[in-house]
Amino acid sequence: MLDDLDRLVTLRTDAGVFAAGGIDPGTRLLLDTGATPPPGGTTLVDVGCGYGPIAVALALRAPEATVWAVDVNVRALELTRRNAEAAGVGDRVRVVAPDDVPVGLVVDAIWSNPPVRVGKASLHALLETWLGRLTPVGAAHLVVARNLGADSLARWLADQGHEVTRRASRRGYRLLDVTPPP
Repeated sequence: MLDDLDRLVTLRTDAGVFAAGGIDPGTRLLLDTGATPPPGGTTLVDVGCGYGPIAVALALRAPEATVWAVDVNVRALELTRRNAEAAGVGDRVRVVAPDDVPVGLVVDAIWSNPPVRVGKASLHALLETWLGRLTPVGAAHLVVARNLGADSLARWLADQGHEVTRRASRRGYRLLDVTPPP
C-alpha cells in the first residue's frame, strides 16, 4: 500500500523483486521526508525501481512530470508498469531496462533506493552514469542503509566533487541529497 497525498494506492508486488512484502523502511523514509519534486514539466527518474513505489509516488506528486522507472529485473518492470497504470499515471511513467534508456536523456532529479548489493564498483558505475545525466541544477535523493555503506557512499560521492547533505536518518537508513559539482 502506498499512502501518498491523501490517496491510498494498492501496489502489486511479487517474489523475486526487492521488498516483495511491501514498502521497505528505506523507501518509506525517502517518500516521507525526501525532497519535493520540482514543479512543471520536469523529467524525473527512479533508478532501481523495483515494483514502482517511488516512480508511482513521483508521478502522483508531480502531475506534469515524466517519470522514468529503470530496473534490470524484467518482473519488476512489469509490476511497475501495472502499478503505474492502476494508479492512473501509466501515461507518464516510462518503464525501461537500462539498455533502453535514450542515449541523450537528461533528468532534473533522481530518486532512488539504489541496489547497493550489486557491489561497490557496480554501484559507483551506476551512480556515475545517472549523476552524469542530471541538469546542472538537478539533484539526486538516495536512501541507503547505514549497515550497507551509506556513510562510505556519502564520502565517495563527496570525493567525486558532489555536494552531499544528509537530509534525514531513521531506522538505520540515511537519506542523502546529492548535487553535481559546480
